[in-house]
Amino acid sequence: MIDKKILDINNLYVKYGKQDPVVKNVTMSINHKEIVGIVGESGSGKSTIIRSILGILPTGSSIYSGNIIYKDKNLLEYSKKEWREIRGNRIAIIFQDAGRSLTPILKIGDQFIETIRSHFDISKLDAHDKAIDMLGKMRLPDADRIMNSYPFELSGGMKQRVAIAMAMTMEPELLLADEPTSSLDVTIQAQVVREMMELRDNFNTSIIIVTHNMGVASYMCDKIGVMKQGELVEWEIKDQVINNPKSEYTRSLLSVVPELGGYNIEGRKSNNT
Repeated sequence: MIDKKILDINNLYVKYGKQDPVVKNVTMSINHKEIVGIVGESGSGKSTIIRSILGILPTGSSIYSGNIIYKDKNLLEYSKKEWREIRGNRIAIIFQDAGRSLTPILKIGDQFIETIRSHFDISKLDAHDKAIDMLGKMRLPDADRIMNSYPFELSGGMKQRVAIAMAMTMEPELLLADEPTSSLDVTIQAQVVREMMELRDNFNTSIIIVTHNMGVASYMCDKIGVMKQGELVEWEIKDQVINNPKSEYTRSLLSVVPELGGYNIEGRKSNNT
């Protein structure tokens, strides 16, 4: 793996209104083509971190101090024009509930083509072909039928893979994934995780995945950060976190890890499959 930083988060504090910070003094870095997992319970601040990266914090919240350096430039100093150029193109996000990010009254093909043409100066036909190609890479069967379907006609797993396909068609340098597998059954979880790992290899994309599932993080990530009550209590390469955790909280998370699609926490094939 190329040891070249793509993102640096330095001493980040985030506040909601006048409350105490919900993210406190978080520092981490992400290298080129690296997958990083941020793990923790609900309300630990993990989703707030990736929303801070993309500048989409909820109304009333703000970055109190710190900085986020993307390829040597502080994202907190970006103009609206710079944000328009970077969102979706160079930094993309996949939300937890893909169905909410898809327009229910438009067919998948119409919104997929519109999304592509908003980022690339190409014809509708070329955009259609590009969408079909990406759906195929996501191993979605009968891509033409999916393009002609409305979101409600697709299963949760299919909608999630469509959302990933739409994000990855932009070939971003950094993909942010907010609990992308939490609403899926175990079999589909495993498929989506493996597809994301293949996308990293095919597109040289760095990925930050937020999850409450230590099993998912331990299977797919190079580094793992563990959040508790807004603080980063663990930040190491995966093997260090799994085999020699520093925090008692991390040890408690590891003690209840489920298997992921027949793989145990160390990524080896389980004897039960």
